[in-house]
Amino acid sequence: MRHILILGAGTAGTVIANRLSRRLRSQLRAGRVNITIVDPDPVHLYQPGLLFIPFGESFRERITKDRRPTLDRDVRYVASAITAMDPDSDTVTLADGTRLSYDLCIVATGARLVPEETEGMTGPGWRESVHEFYSLEGAERLGYALDCFVGGRVVVNVVEMPIKCPVAPLEFAFLADAYFTNCGIRDKVEIVYATPLDGAFTKPVAAKSLGHLLEEKGILLETEFNTGRIETRAAGAPADELDGRAGALVSWDERRIPFDLLVTVPVHKGAAFIATAAGLGDAMDFVMVNPRTLQSQRKPNIFALGDAANCPTSKAGSVAHFQAEVLEENVVRMLEGRALDAGFDGHANCFIETGHRKALLIDFNYDTEPLPGMFPYAWGPVPLLKESRLNHLGKLAFRHAYWNRLLPGRDFPGIDAKMKRSGKRMLQTQD
Repeated sequence: MRHILILGAGTAGTVIANRLSRRLRSQLRAGRVNITIVDPDPVHLYQPGLLFIPFGESFRERITKDRRPTLDRDVRYVASAITAMDPDSDTVTLADGTRLSYDLCIVATGARLVPEETEGMTGPGWRESVHEFYSLEGAERLGYALDCFVGGRVVVNVVEMPIKCPVAPLEFAFLADAYFTNCGIRDKVEIVYATPLDGAFTKPVAAKSLGHLLEEKGILLETEFNTGRIETRAAGAPADELDGRAGALVSWDERRIPFDLLVTVPVHKGAAFIATAAGLGDAMDFVMVNPRTLQSQRKPNIFALGDAANCPTSKAGSVAHFQAEVLEENVVRMLEGRALDAGFDGHANCFIETGHRKALLIDFNYDTEPLPGMFPYAWGPVPLLKESRLNHLGKLAFRHAYWNRLLPGRDFPGIDAKMKRSGKRMLQTQD
């Protein structure tokens, strides 16, 4: 019997498990193959929904489900943390000391937040004046903070790349603008977006098409801001500390951005156990893979996809879905002793909420930056790089599609793993 072991049952792990279960159904039923998936959390979280929780537009029950029903019936689920991996012996060690062996392993353990790696982040102001919305608890606590906020400076900050859903911090800034406007206090709130990159939109076409959005919304932009530490005023400290603000964001070159409320995106890393397997992960514990085949550089019977892989593309749910199409084929090819398909082109797409019930859509890959045009067909119906109510509705509708189509590992009509050029205006301004 061939043992396929999948580590992590988030978006990427669930999608590939369900796709392989259908593809290998006859072999599974005949006892020639088995599929085991390991994850410590019995609850599956719809991560795109976290963005809306601070603004009261979603809640815990709408974005969580029991994990077992999200997995195909022929997939064995083991609820456990993973403590170590040994590629040389083809084994994984669980929290209780159990060792699982495999013939083929797929790492889909995603990315974890490590706020403690930034000096001062988890200090006196943590979950009070310093918040994040990349976890369920963090999004809910931030919602309470926004409910009580009556004015001052809100700083949205990305500490370091890469992060899950790279556009989410920018979306938060846009939604905060709309939220405070609807609350009638926008004139009392200053919003600052601080990024380590050289712009809010780093690709030339996107920057040209969308760069005006921050200025129009009155959002101040601080670029190339590399966060070194966070200073916060302890409870009961004199009000004149930190210029009377709750804290200050300080860069490595001592640039300072005072804040009353900091919405930060902490440093992301891969799963901690990746570091136990020498040569498997990079310095941030993301699995080093061939970006086209998703095969590990450490050993040929190991693959990785989704946020766990170090592919030079966005860590987004759409990427995991597109990667899973290629990886499904490559797992079958490896089991049959055939050459792998170098078919993943870095395809990613995502809706970007811009506030006031509007959003825009971007679609790109390794070689082609986000371009204007129409999606998914040449005639549309969805516009690219353009704000519209239709895109906003598409963002909201995606939650239903996520549970009922993406997680089960089913294809979306008209949307292929490889990015289509039809409908896009192939401009000459790309670098």
